Amino acid sequence: MRSAWEAAARVVDPEIRALTIEELGILREVSEDGGRVTVTITPTYSGCPAMDAIRADIERALHAAGYPQVRVTTRYGAPWSTDWITPAGRAKLAAAGMAPPGPAGARGPVPVALTVRCPRCGSAETEQLSRFGSTACKALWRCRSCVEPFEHVKAL
Repeated sequence: MRSAWEAAARVVDPEIRALTIEELGILREVSEDGGRVTVTITPTYSGCPAMDAIRADIERALHAAGYPQVRVTTRYGAPWSTDWITPAGRAKLAAAGMAPPGPAGARGPVPVALTVRCPRCGSAETEQLSRFGSTACKALWRCRSCVEPFEHVKAL
């Protein structure tokens, strides 16, 4: 039987399908008490529409791994930060054609990316087309060198 952490960690984020919830940094804790497993997650932001799907996917993964009693809880403090994305997650974002975020740093004003390197060719000759991409946490950019559009995960 796979460990409860391993089973939960393999759940793929429904909005950024290139990453697992562990790589994205929203998987916070997995504990076992008797036959019951409790998984704690932190949403990328409080209104994230993917949270219901993530909860259901965690429950399904743990049931499939042999854990009949699963509870998924949400922890809002400390708020999630893109700094929690693992190095493997950042590499997977780039491999999937999405520019990973830069450091978010201390809480305060959300940093605005002035230059984003193209995840396809590496050029810094890029331009933002839209502050919002396919989800609120991404922006749409285009590379002036290879002329390919790409999404950039915003630093939060």
